[in-house]
Amino acid sequence: MAFLPKKKEKKMRKLIFIFFVLMNSYSFASCKLFNEDTPIQEGGRVKPYYVYATETLKYLIGKTKFENKKAKEVICLIYKNSIELDYTIQHNQLREFLNVEKSISSTDAESKKELIKAEYLQQKLNTSYKKALILLLNKITIYQNIKSGMAFSIFIDHQGEKQWAPVALFKDFKSLRKKVKASKNLYIDAHNDTFLLELKFSKSHLFSYSMLLAIFAIFVLVLTKKSWLNHFFIIATLLLQVIGITLRVIISGRAPITNMYETVLFSGFGALFIGYIIFFVKKEKLYLLAGLGYNVLCLFMMMFANNMLSSSISPLVPVLRDNFWLSTHVTTIILSYAALALSWMLANIALFRLRFGKIEKRELNDYFNHIYNCIKVGVVLLSAGIILGGIWADYSWGRFWGWDPKETWSLIVLLFYMAILHGKYSNWINNNRFITLSAFGFLTVMMAWFGVNYILASGLHSYGFSEGGAIFLGTFFATQIIFILVTTIRLPKSIN
Repeated sequence: MAFLPKKKEKKMRKLIFIFFVLMNSYSFASCKLFNEDTPIQEGGRVKPYYVYATETLKYLIGKTKFENKKAKEVICLIYKNSIELDYTIQHNQLREFLNVEKSISSTDAESKKELIKAEYLQQKLNTSYKKALILLLNKITIYQNIKSGMAFSIFIDHQGEKQWAPVALFKDFKSLRKKVKASKNLYIDAHNDTFLLELKFSKSHLFSYSMLLAIFAIFVLVLTKKSWLNHFFIIATLLLQVIGITLRVIISGRAPITNMYETVLFSGFGALFIGYIIFFVKKEKLYLLAGLGYNVLCLFMMMFANNMLSSSISPLVPVLRDNFWLSTHVTTIILSYAALALSWMLANIALFRLRFGKIEKRELNDYFNHIYNCIKVGVVLLSAGIILGGIWADYSWGRFWGWDPKETWSLIVLLFYMAILHGKYSNWINNNRFITLSAFGFLTVMMAWFGVNYILASGLHSYGFSEGGAIFLGTFFATQIIFILVTTIRLPKSIN
C-alpha cells in the first residue's frame, strides 16, 4: 500500500485488521454449534458431544487437540470444511505404497481413497498391512462423514415426532444451532439424563489422579515406616480405580475387559489388588511394591499411549455380547496376567539387587518364594481362563480348540510357566536361573497379550483391539532382554 498517502494507508490497515478480527470472531462463534452436553447418536450409542469429539479426534490423529484447538472445535471446523488434518502412518509398507515419510494430509488421503481401497481388496490374508489399510480407510470415511454432516445425529422434534436426525438435514448454521439448543432437554424428557454420566466420567480424570496416588504410595512405602500412611494411599488408589471401573461398567453395560485399554486398566488394578491380598497373608511389603510399580506402568500407558490404546466405548461384535463368558473367561485371563506381572516385577527387582546392590541369603530366598507364589497364582488362573475360553469357543464357534494365534500363545505361556515351576520344585532349575526365567517369562505373556494383535494381527481374537504398538512391544522386548543380559553377567553363585 505504498501508493496510498500515509493517513489513508494507516486507515486502510486498521480496516483490514478489523475485518480479519471480525472474520475470526465469526469463525470461532460458528464453531460453537454444539455444546459439550449435547446428546448425539453415533456408532449405535448415545453420548455427549464432548466425548464424541474427543474420541473421534484421538482416533483420527492420536491427540485431543489440533493446532491449539480443542476437539469440540476441530470437529466443528471439519464440518465447516475449514480445517485439514494430518494422519500419522505407522506401517512401513503403507508408507511406501502412499509414497509418504510419516504422515498424509486428509485431503491427499481423500484423493487416494479408491486407490487405497483397491489395495485393501487385493490383500487376501489378514495381515498387519491389511489392518493398516482399513484403519486409514476408516479415518478417511469418518472425516468425510463429518464434513457431510452424516457422522452423527441429534435429537429433534419434527412435526410432533421426536427422532434422531443427521446434521446434514439442516442447511444453515442458524437452524442447526436452534435444534441443537433444544435437543438436550428434548432428549432428557423423552428418555433420561444418564448419558451425562459419561461426560462427568470423561472430565473427571479419575485414572490420572489414581496414578498420582500410586506414585505417592511407592514413595511412602520406600521412604517411611508408617504403615497407616501406606494403607491410606494404596486403599485410595484402589478405591479411585474401583470407582472408575464401576462407572465405565455402568456406562458401557458390560465387563471392563473388551478392548486393549480396558485389559491394561484391569491388569494394573488386578496386580495391585492381588499384591495387597497376598501382603495380608505373607506380611511382606515387596508384594505391595511390585503391585504399585506395575499399576503405575499400566496407568502410564493408558494416559500417554494414545495411538496404541483407545479409551472409547464402542458396541461389541456379536460373539462378545455374552456377558457371562466375557466376565469369566477374559477376567480370569487378565487376572492371571496380573499375577504373572507381579512375579515379573519381583524378578527384575531381585536381578537388579543381585547385580548392583547387596542382598543377604535370607532376603534372596524370600524373593524366590515370593516369585514362586505369584507364578503359582498366575498358572492356576491362566489354566482356568483357557478352559473357560475353550467352553466359550465351543458355544460360539462350535469347537473347543482351533490353534488360533491367541489360543496357541496362551498355551505357550502356560507351558512355559509350568515348566519353570516344575523345574524349581524338582531342583532342576537353581534359584538364580529361576529368577532369570521368571523375568524372561513375561515376554511370553506380552506376546500372547499384545503381540498377537499388534505383530501377528490375525486370528479370531483380533477384534476389539486398537492398531499400532509394534514399536512399543519391540522396545519392551529389547529392554528386558538387555536388562537380563546385563544383570546375569558375573552373577553371584547360586544360593540354594
